[in-house]
Amino acid sequence: MRPGSPAWSDRPRWPGSIPAVSILTCQTAGESHGPGGVAIVTGLPAGLRIDSEFINGELRRRQGGYGRGGRQRIESDQVQWLGGIRGGLTTGAPVALMVPNRDNRLDDPERTPPVHRPRPGHADLAGAIKFDTDDCRNILERASARETAARTAAGALAHCMLRALGMQAFGYVTAMRDVAIDLDVREDSLQHLRGLRDASSMYCPDEAATAAMEAHVRAAKEAKDTVGGLCRVHVLGCPVGLGSCMHRADCLDGRIAGAVMRIQAFKSVEIGLGRAVAERWGSEVHDPIEPAAESGGGRTRGYTRPSNRAGGIEGGMSNGQPIVVTGAMKPISTLLRGLPSVDLRTGAAEHSDYERSDVCAVSAASVVMESVVAFEVAAAVLESTGGSTMDQVARRLDT
Repeated sequence: MRPGSPAWSDRPRWPGSIPAVSILTCQTAGESHGPGGVAIVTGLPAGLRIDSEFINGELRRRQGGYGRGGRQRIESDQVQWLGGIRGGLTTGAPVALMVPNRDNRLDDPERTPPVHRPRPGHADLAGAIKFDTDDCRNILERASARETAARTAAGALAHCMLRALGMQAFGYVTAMRDVAIDLDVREDSLQHLRGLRDASSMYCPDEAATAAMEAHVRAAKEAKDTVGGLCRVHVLGCPVGLGSCMHRADCLDGRIAGAVMRIQAFKSVEIGLGRAVAERWGSEVHDPIEPAAESGGGRTRGYTRPSNRAGGIEGGMSNGQPIVVTGAMKPISTLLRGLPSVDLRTGAAEHSDYERSDVCAVSAASVVMESVVAFEVAAAVLESTGGSTMDQVARRLDT
């Protein structure tokens, strides 16, 4: 039996052996006003068809939303493939991509001057102390949310893999201040909800809520203030058993929560009911298990769940229900009116420096959150199935 023969990937293994595990990782590089953002994605199987139109569409969505600043009128984000793809398919090698910056001026001291007055809520002060400098420029250039352009492209690449395996991720804005919606997201309603979301200036699939959120953004702009909100992501079509209850580092909910918390300006993450579980009886929290109307094998295993308060994850593993994740984004820390700060050179009281920014970036954050959640689910799929090619992954997923 030779490598490449039809039965090679399913050949008998030594007792106790396991399939080779594909570890999906992403590393980004680049500064806000440098040449561009770069991502290197390792672990994708060979044979994944790349949908560049979809990925560029996600980059455009990341640039949109009511309340965005002037940077979005300068950039026109599109992904450039630097390696790991041939003929529109992944080769199994690391995939290198770049999202170029038009506003490339990092080495121009007049257009990109030093920053000596740190912004409360930003990485400026802690970063300046950590790296022993009174100039926050290097810190803010890397800590900037502009970094998420490359991360969004990488996550959309992972989403291509999920779609090829029959899974879908759907992100939107679910709340802002006193405005909130609660959607029932199902596979048969997904296309309709996507249309409503994409027609909304706030990426919220509800017309009345969109109007109310716009009013909050306008009020913040008039007050030279900023506003945050809640983003939610649903992942549909997940098989049972992604993640693990055996090794805590492999718990799927912990990995997803960590990925969302690594998005700039996110301060909390909830799975399913989230913090509401602390306010209810156990009988109001746990999802019953009932026999399916038509018992069968495969992903259903002959049971059904009448509710999904757990958000699709129990004991660190996917349970076959849609995964539901909510993330809270704080208001942007760059305010037009500034906030009390100090001059790091003198220690004198000052107002914080102003860097061109947004009044509200919650809509864009929902796109980034969808991407990072898709990436973590894709990583869990590959770790569960192994496989060097998409055909192998698909076959093992359905076994």
